[in-house]
Amino acid sequence: MIDDFGTTIDEHYQALLAIIIEHGKEKEDRTGTGTKSIFGYTIRHDMTQGFPLLTTKKMAYKSMITELKWFLKGDTNIKYLVDNGCNIWNGDAYKKYKSFNGNYFTERTFIDKIKTNDEFAQQWGELGNVYGAQWRNWGGKYETNSILETTKSTKPGIDQIDNLISQLKTNPDSRRLMVNAWNVGELSDMTLPPCHYGFQVYTTELTHEERYDIWFRNNYETGMEPHHEIIPDFDDEYYTPTPKRKLSLLWNQRSADVFLGLPFNIASYALLLKLIAAEVNMIPDQLIGNLGDAHLYLNHIEQAKEQISRDPMMLPELFVSNVNILNGEFDYDLSDYISHPMIKAPLSN
Repeated sequence: MIDDFGTTIDEHYQALLAIIIEHGKEKEDRTGTGTKSIFGYTIRHDMTQGFPLLTTKKMAYKSMITELKWFLKGDTNIKYLVDNGCNIWNGDAYKKYKSFNGNYFTERTFIDKIKTNDEFAQQWGELGNVYGAQWRNWGGKYETNSILETTKSTKPGIDQIDNLISQLKTNPDSRRLMVNAWNVGELSDMTLPPCHYGFQVYTTELTHEERYDIWFRNNYETGMEPHHEIIPDFDDEYYTPTPKRKLSLLWNQRSADVFLGLPFNIASYALLLKLIAAEVNMIPDQLIGNLGDAHLYLNHIEQAKEQISRDPMMLPELFVSNVNILNGEFDYDLSDYISHPMIKAPLSN
């Protein structure tokens, strides 16, 4: 566990890579690749340091953003992903297809048919009740055609994201501000059970000085300095819409592919934190990830050593606007993202 907020997310991440290489135990895994693994690790990031998109290798952040929109929409069909240039789930869908049909199509042909044939996509692009279904329709029973955008509900489910937003607005000190994807009764219906299986948020009130600083930054020219000795008493009508609270997010992850998957998990939950904060007018604070089985695949060891050798750069900033979290829609602007080159590594499915 690393609690030193003075180091960057890249340094936290590099430390985890080094620990796994030095102390990890070799284990077999479902893909047949083999891993070096440790059990139990916590990684943290202070959101005021910048957006935690790793700089020690170039990150394909647009795929991460597309996947998060897909989760928030409650979608479970890869067509939305492939139509928007995100290939994260292609291998899982193709593996499921091959289990029924053998190697009738190559993966490239399979994905082309997902893009161009709606009936094929409806049948073979579905992944079962994965993240989106659990976040937006826990326990729901329905007949759906996500390609034709038709749904017939046979039993209403629980919209956990809607409930979370409502609770944050009405009871922000609740200890029940949670979203869960590990639906035990539906695991067998999922192409891949959730790796990151739940998250919890936590709010605290901003101090008088913190609220004043936020208001000052939003209302005065750059270069001017706030003067705390003359802070007036807050008149909420005057200072509206200055946030009154800051928001932290902790996610739990049973299995972490540390080289390929974890950097995307960190950035995705950081973006989710920013979106929820924007939706309820709060300030992003701490991002915390609790990892169970944290592993490097054996064919990622040399790539990990290369990343450890690189010096971190300044983190970028990511701004969100026009946020409609319940529709899975938002605009974003990533600024000042400078990184080392990409490091390629094979994906194990």
